[in-house]
Amino acid sequence: METAEIAFPNLGIYIPHLPKGITIGSFTIAYYGIIIAIGMLSGLWLACFQAKRTNQKKEVYTDFAIYAIIFSIIGARLYYVAFSWDYYKDNLLQVFNTRGGGMAIYGAVIAAVLTAIIYCKVKKYNFFLLADTAVGGLVLGQIIGRYGNFFNREAFGEYTNGLFAMRLRVDQVNSANITEAMRDHITTFDGIQYIQVHPTFLYESLWNILVLVLILVFTKKKKFNGEIFLIYLVGYALGRVWIEGLRTDQLQIAKTGIAVSQLLSAVIVVVGVVAWIVVRVRQKKLACQNK
Repeated sequence: METAEIAFPNLGIYIPHLPKGITIGSFTIAYYGIIIAIGMLSGLWLACFQAKRTNQKKEVYTDFAIYAIIFSIIGARLYYVAFSWDYYKDNLLQVFNTRGGGMAIYGAVIAAVLTAIIYCKVKKYNFFLLADTAVGGLVLGQIIGRYGNFFNREAFGEYTNGLFAMRLRVDQVNSANITEAMRDHITTFDGIQYIQVHPTFLYESLWNILVLVLILVFTKKKKFNGEIFLIYLVGYALGRVWIEGLRTDQLQIAKTGIAVSQLLSAVIVVVGVVAWIVVRVRQKKLACQNK
């Protein structure tokens, strides 16, 4: 099984052949797109489930989802292009070539939040209530969506020989994401070269499962509207601070070498924790005043 296209050798898992999409005639439907679509539909289902669970109308969320999905896709692309501008400034038409890759989850999240703010203002709905209800669906979509990276052989981390180490064919990954450490540990079977890396898609997916469990458990125990949203922001960002540091395809701030998503995650963790403390302190003061 050494020549398997994707393998987790230390777990004894070997996948001999795994295409990146379904080909019909001359047209290929990428598994990445299929998985993202499944993630979106699953997320919508969970948001509607949460709405019913908290005595809200699910129509609010099916209506919002139409706008959120459209603008999240646009946001994910714009975020990626903005921090890869050195390439796109000389290839402007490639900005619209989403089939060539280049989507960033933080761009989607930012766009979704902005869309929610505008949607709630127009519909006169409580933004924090909507955010608390919708984030479960958002994180479920992220859990599923990360497996699109698995099929694409992308968003992986540095070389490792740990328990979850993932082995990939060199000719099936972007050469720009292959580091010196990976090259130093390249293995060859039947003339085919392989690298061995951290499966960061798997780390993030598993981490987000924990975040989702927290969201589901605390939904009916929250003390204020917006608390579940804060749990998502802090929980997701905390994991991303660590995971983003492993990745070799980081979007960086100009030529500083600083990973923008890692920095953004750290800021979100700090702001989220401070916001939670401030609201809880205010609640306690109000409770004391009303006694």
